[in-house]
Amino acid sequence: MTFLREIAAGVHVLRHPVLDVNATLVVGGRAALVVDTLSSAPQAQDLLAAVRRVTPLPLVVLNTHHHFDHCFGNMVFAADGAPIWSHEEAAALIGPALRERAVLEFPELAAEMACTTPAVPTRLLRTAADLDLGDREVRLRHFGRGHSIGDVVALVPDADVVVAGDLVESGGPPQFDDAYPLEWPDTVAAVIPALTADTRIVPGHGAVVDRRFVLAQHEQLAALAWLIREGDADGAPAERVAAKSPFPQDVTLPAVHRGYVQLNA
Repeated sequence: MTFLREIAAGVHVLRHPVLDVNATLVVGGRAALVVDTLSSAPQAQDLLAAVRRVTPLPLVVLNTHHHFDHCFGNMVFAADGAPIWSHEEAAALIGPALRERAVLEFPELAAEMACTTPAVPTRLLRTAADLDLGDREVRLRHFGRGHSIGDVVALVPDADVVVAGDLVESGGPPQFDDAYPLEWPDTVAAVIPALTADTRIVPGHGAVVDRRFVLAQHEQLAALAWLIREGDADGAPAERVAAKSPFPQDVTLPAVHRGYVQLNA
């Protein structure tokens, strides 16, 4: 049986064993917000059951970005009547092609994908939206491109919680396949003023972290961005730049390639 863990008053997190991905529940007085819906309909059914053990309130959903492990459970919550929010660019990328890519990358999930139809968000934001859950406001913010083209952060000020999606990672190194490595440091920098010494930050994957962790990861992302800029200026091979990265070379190589393309567009 799946259970959520309360990390602050009325804020609960499920750290799912498949891909170590997080889903978050924020409970208000009249409604509750579910941030990210996991990788498939079966996983989302378990998540919904866990949510219902906490609250019977009407639900609203936010997808922090378009990657399948954060949004492919949407259909389950849509069937429960929940409106689904995302950045407009993220919504445009959710669909059958994304499912085909996910099955190629994670064939072990093919059976779950077969019964999963990607549900596209219909409540779209470009830069900001505020959700009134009743006695609790959640601020949805797009601070810029980073892990993806449409990263959205959920700020819960009264609980001092920030749900960061894959802009912050503690379960492993940041992933750059769809990323904007030259912009990612500035996007994280824009989140930092909302963090106090006591803020709990829910990353896209892995354990809940604090401001110190985010500051350290921001330094690493900034260092990588400078390495890419310097490597491009020097005409250095991408492999040579990736070898100097604060992150593993195999993870960094796509970042260098994407950075070079952006610098020479």
